[in-house]
Amino acid sequence: MVDEIMVLGVGNILYSDDGFGIRVVEYLQEHHRFPDHVTIVDGGVLGVNLLGVISNATQLIVVDTILNRGRPGDFHRLEGDAIPRRILGKNSMHQVDLLEALTLCNLMGHAPDTVILGVEPRNVTTLHPELTPEIAEKIEPMAAWVIEELKVSGISFTQEPKNEVMKMENEVNPPVFPQLNKPAPNFEVKTTHGVKKLEDYKGR
Repeated sequence: MVDEIMVLGVGNILYSDDGFGIRVVEYLQEHHRFPDHVTIVDGGVLGVNLLGVISNATQLIVVDTILNRGRPGDFHRLEGDAIPRRILGKNSMHQVDLLEALTLCNLMGHAPDTVILGVEPRNVTTLHPELTPEIAEKIEPMAAWVIEELKVSGISFTQEPKNEVMKMENEVNPPVFPQLNKPAPNFEVKTTHGVKKLEDYKGR
């Protein structure tokens, strides 16, 4: 039986960098084609309401912002016992709700193996629909990190650019990913639109 793998972006796109996870899954959905057992989901701030979705997954990769006393733009990776410790020390309600959903999955016997990949945000309190520039630059490197995590799980994919390619004006040094110890590949910036919404997966 093939494991069901889910890449879940969470956050609130109305509060600047808090929408980072959503922008990453939008990028993945727009630029890559994944096998049927890999699902890309925009989870927004639905928290516990995600229970019916994530309980169907064997492996869960969550993309979000993570406040870890680092510099804005730093990448963090949480798994195992580090997830509840880090989330409970934060003030993000959607992340506390996500933890509750994972706890309920565990009680039901359907808890997926979960990894949270996150970026240290610059601003998650200002009501503004755009990411700050330094965090917006991290969308593609984070998407590359998600791809590396999927490759570790044996997932193959194809890259399918669908929009006109625009070169970056300023070169960004690729980060070294924690745990994986690999630099991000070189990328081009592409316009993006569209992402599968949570309702597309209800009832699966």
